[in-house]
Parts: sequence; C-alpha cells; structure tokens
Amino acid sequence: MKHWKNLTAAVTLLAASALSAQAADMVLRSSDTHPDGYPTVEAVKHMGKLLEERTNGRLGIEVFHSAQLGQEKDTIEQTQFGVIDMNRVSLGPFNNIIEETQIPSLPYIFRSVEHMHKVMDGPVGEEILAAFADHDLIGLAFYDGGSRSFYNSQKPIASMGDLSGMKFRVMQSDLFVDMVSALGANATPMPYGEVYSSIQTGVIDGAENNWPSFESSGHFEVAKYYTLDQHLIVPEVLVMSKKSWEKLSAEDQAIVRQAAKDSVPHMRKLWAEREAASEAKVREAGVEIITDIDKTPFIEAMKPVYEKYVTSDKLKDMVARIQATK
Repeated sequence: MKHWKNLTAAVTLLAASALSAQAADMVLRSSDTHPDGYPTVEAVKHMGKLLEERTNGRLGIEVFHSAQLGQEKDTIEQTQFGVIDMNRVSLGPFNNIIEETQIPSLPYIFRSVEHMHKVMDGPVGEEILAAFADHDLIGLAFYDGGSRSFYNSQKPIASMGDLSGMKFRVMQSDLFVDMVSALGANATPMPYGEVYSSIQTGVIDGAENNWPSFESSGHFEVAKYYTLDQHLIVPEVLVMSKKSWEKLSAEDQAIVRQAAKDSVPHMRKLWAEREAASEAKVREAGVEIITDIDKTPFIEAMKPVYEKYVTSDKLKDMVARIQATK
C-alpha cells in the first residue's frame, strides 16, 4: 500500500510539473534526495543545460531535489517503472540487486578519492554502469560521494572497541550492515530522512556519511562526535529509466550519455568546494573531530566481509584490478 501511495504521489507531482516545464520539447524528470544547491543536484542541472544546447532545445532536465519524489528505495522502483526518467542515487541500495555495485561499496577498497576517480573513470567503472541494463536502468555516470566516516551523539570514537554495542544507521544494504557488524556495532538500516530524529530521540546513536551530507542534513546538530575513519569512498550513480531511454533516438541516446559524462568534472569541482565549506561549518559548530585513529584493526576486521561478498571469479578479478590500479 505504501509503495502505491508513493507511486501515486510521484505521478501527481510529475504531472503537475509537466504543465509548467516549457524550456525543452522533452523534459526528463530527475530525482535527488539531496537539497537544492547540493553538488549532485547542480551537476544534473548542468547536464540539462548541456542537453538543451546540444539538441537545440529538444531535450532538457527538471531536477526534483530534497526527496520530493520519495526516498531512494522508492525512487529507484519508480525509475525502473518509467514514472521517473532519471535518478541520482547512492550505490548502497543497489548492492542487493546488482552484484557489481558491491565492489566499489566495499570498505577500504579505494586508497584515496583520486584512486576512486581513476578506477570509476576507466574500464571497471564502465562494466559496473553496463550492469544496470539488466535491471531496467541505464547507468550514465558516477558522481563523488566523498569519504564516509562515523558520527554519533554519545562519545568520541578512536578505536574499534569504542564502537562496541553502539547503534548506527546504515543505508538499506546487506553489505553495509555486515560492515558495521564486523566492527562490533549494531547496524540499523533506515531511510536517510529519518536519521536526524532517530539520533535526537536515541533510537540510534549515530550514522556514517561524508562532510557535506553530515552538514547539509543538520546531523551535526545532534551528533557532536565525528571520527574520520574514512571506511568507505563510495561513488554515487546517475541512472536513467530504460523505458525512458528507449523513447530516445540512437543519436539522442549518445548525446545524453556524453552530457552525463561531461557533467562529472563540474560535479567534482563543486564537490571539492562544498566539502571544504561543510567541514568548516561543522568545525565552527563545535563538533569534536577525531583524527588520531589506527585504521589497521578496522581494515583487518573487513576480511569476512570480503569473503562473503567477493565470491565469484568475476568479482575477485574486479577487486584485483582495482587494487592494481595506480
């Protein structure tokens, strides 16, 4: 019942917007849970401008930010059904249905953000994007999601022992649940929009995310301890509904693919600026930042996670290629 209510609400909102969208002959509706002005939102807007320029106004994009069309799990289904044309989402919610997305979601798989860029811009990234086609989606591009670290309302965390028994929100992904469990904490999957009130009321002790999300969500107001363990550097993905994709000519499909790729450098520039600004705001608010951490025990604790999720020869080969990328 909840699913159909979300679907109906999305259809109603999209239909209403169609009456006012006059900039292009065909307007692709794109969803994002982040607020207006966030780098991923602005990147898709930039892509829309590129499309309008390159198609002489035949194609454009309207971005529905701030979870106007629902939380990520709901919008993924709506995109598969063709109710939403495009969607910027985290890789986490795809982990249970597209095995290739589990690899860049593995803890400590990337040595740095630069290493992640090199991998996702190359053949491994293209393979992962291609895997979406079997799930009624077209993978277009990867955006930055920053490095994710733990934050909480209870105490400074400087070691694995400090995590013991604490309750942390994770994305709705078995892999993320197992990662937190391997560190000795309790994972609580829940939608992003419920995190603030859940920390505030003590339902959970904290969550894990990057600087801009920690700041823009207001979570830093209720979680005053931020531990820079950087356990994940998970890219985000821009996908398109296969149903919407198939309505385009081959020429327009090529233009959409290229515009998506061309939006990536714009996003990365905005991301670097936003990350610095968010960090400054969080520090000014008096959040205690814990940086003196020995990551070795954290990394060693991930061995059973890798053993569970990296099972096929294909996935093992992908991990090996990522680790070999210089």
